[in-house]
Formats: sequence, C-alpha cells, structure tokens
Amino acid sequence: MSADWLEDTRTSYDTVAASYTELLRDKLTELPHLISALAAFAELIRSDGGGPVADVGCGPGHVTAHLRGLGVDATGIDLSPAMVEIARAEHPDARFEVGSMTELDLADDSLAGLIAWWSLIHIPDDLVPGVFAGFRRVLRPGGRVLLGFHVGDEARHKTEGYGGHPMNVLVHLRPPARVADWLREAGFTIDAETVLDPDGRLAGCVLFARAPG
Repeated sequence: MSADWLEDTRTSYDTVAASYTELLRDKLTELPHLISALAAFAELIRSDGGGPVADVGCGPGHVTAHLRGLGVDATGIDLSPAMVEIARAEHPDARFEVGSMTELDLADDSLAGLIAWWSLIHIPDDLVPGVFAGFRRVLRPGGRVLLGFHVGDEARHKTEGYGGHPMNVLVHLRPPARVADWLREAGFTIDAETVLDPDGRLAGCVLFARAPG
C-alpha cells in the first residue's frame, strides 16, 4: 500500500466507477433490512423538523436519491470525481459534490443529518476519531448520524473489484463496539445498533447516533 491512501482510494474508485454503478444500481432493492434502516433515518430527520442531510461517500448516488425519495433534503459528497459525474448524470434532480470526509467543506452546525453508508471502510483507524469530530462539527445540536460498515477486526488489501478492475485500497472491518466508542468520544449518543447477516460471509452493521443538544 502507498502512504498516500487517500489518492489511492480516489484513483481506485475513479477506475471502477462505471462497473460499480452497473453492478450496484439496483442492489438496494434486494436488501430489505438496509431499506428499513434508511426509512427509519428519514423518519427521524422528518420528526426533527427536516433540514439538509449529507450522504458522505455517496458513490454513484443511489442512496442519496433513495433518501430524497423519502422526503429528505439529501446531498451527495464523494472523493471520486468519476463517481460524482455518474451521480449527477443519473440523478439530475439531486446535488453532488467532490469532497472528502477527512476534511468536510461544510459550515458548522449546518446539517440535520449525515450518513456514511459503507464509506468509512477505507479510513485508517487512527483517522476515524478526527472524521467523527468533523461529523460533529457540521451537525446541528441533536443532528442524526447513520453509519453502515463491515463487521470484523482486520484490514484486507483489495487489489481488484467490480468487474475485475485494478484497485489499491485497504478495507477495514471493525467491531461495532469500537465504532460506537469512537462516536462517544466525539460527543455522540448511540441510539441503535443492528448487526446484519451475522451468520453470513461478511456481516454488516448499521448504527444510529445523535449529536448532543
């Protein structure tokens, strides 16, 4: 792995953007537990009075568009310019920007909610607390966070994917308790945590949290 993991991640997802989109465009419809989690998040945002939501690491924008269909004012942010280009083409009614969760270009207290949907998986462990501090900064008091991530306790080097295209990224699998502790250290309260497919090949977790206030 290169020391410049952020550039490697950007290049990798630029390379696979088209095939990733084709493979995953309709995948959400096959995952009822994830659809339920997104619906619950949307309901929480609405019950809080609404407001802007950032989908950080949005990829080709299918989750951003799904949230908008649920009445959420969602905007997508992704590290990969190629992913953002596809998202803008496929979802022209939504707003998408190039950016990194390691340095969010958003105003303090500007969001009602933030979702990081399997996009934390490439962030090194030592940088996750800073990322969560950034989430806290941009969320208004009581703002909501929804995370989705792989469950485990290892990092895997991914050298190809999504149609066999070359990639060079580490995929971090983490225990839910560790992620929850990082959120608490950033000031968040954990509201709910669900492990998905615990008996399967690769378990996932969805975690709901809220900012103080």
